[in-house]
Amino acid sequence: MTEPAIVLGANQYGKAEVRVVKVTRDTARHEIDDLNVTSQLRGDFTAAHLAGDNAHIVPTDTQKNTIFAFARDGIGSPEEFLLRLADHFTGSFDWVSGGRWEAEKFAWQRIVAHGEPNDHAFVRSGQEVRTALVVADGADRHVIAGLKDLTVLKTTQSGFEGYPKDRYTTLPETRDRILATDVSARWRYRGAGVNAGFDYNDACDSVRALLLEAFTEAYSAALQTTLFDMGRRVLERHDEIAEIRLSMPNKHHFVVDLSPFGLDNPNEVFYAADRPYGLIEAAVVREGVESPAAAWDAVVGFC
Repeated sequence: MTEPAIVLGANQYGKAEVRVVKVTRDTARHEIDDLNVTSQLRGDFTAAHLAGDNAHIVPTDTQKNTIFAFARDGIGSPEEFLLRLADHFTGSFDWVSGGRWEAEKFAWQRIVAHGEPNDHAFVRSGQEVRTALVVADGADRHVIAGLKDLTVLKTTQSGFEGYPKDRYTTLPETRDRILATDVSARWRYRGAGVNAGFDYNDACDSVRALLLEAFTEAYSAALQTTLFDMGRRVLERHDEIAEIRLSMPNKHHFVVDLSPFGLDNPNEVFYAADRPYGLIEAAVVREGVESPAAAWDAVVGFC
């Protein structure tokens, strides 16, 4: 028997984590956009891998410079910026059939001094980071927006009961516990029709608000319950979103036993454990709506 041939499989390449800061100075009141952008191309790069022929290799340095040059005309929303990059690279080089362009957006707020927001001084705001991903697959464009590290906590209206128990189970049941998590979410917009004139910034703000709103409401019988409620709330309010994926670690808070010190602890003093932690992940989807593999294969991890 002969051994099967060894051939080149799926591949992509590009420039990772290009940090670009764009200051808009059209008026005395400046605006700032702060992105971390990754560009990766897919296409016919076989000769480079097998024969050292770089005729089809657009240098990663060129990709970096293109990001900076495109920023000169303005960022807009990160989704729009990535779509421009995708159209440029797939339209400028015949052998580039697609790719993935991803961005993290870091938020800044104006510093308030003497009761007034300053025109040109800023402070980093919020812990969470906004994310955006554009996947080009031939003529198709998949737009996936998101956020990560959105830390939330509620001090009651959460419990965990009714789970199976064996000889290794030590966790006591409770109907009143702290529920805390770091929300990571990605949501995929339907098709390319939403791209023209669509306000991705407003949509992102709305999704964030809906996730937080749903987290506060109803009794949480498990983090899984809360995750689904949060995802369902987004899909109910945004027809243009096809599906949403959430990854939510359970940031455990354990009641401290103060009895050795002659003190009670009526669910008020906790030890916040950073690890190990439960990790809850799920997709909330619309029944009958196909989830394209080309889009989600470009996502690192679950979401």
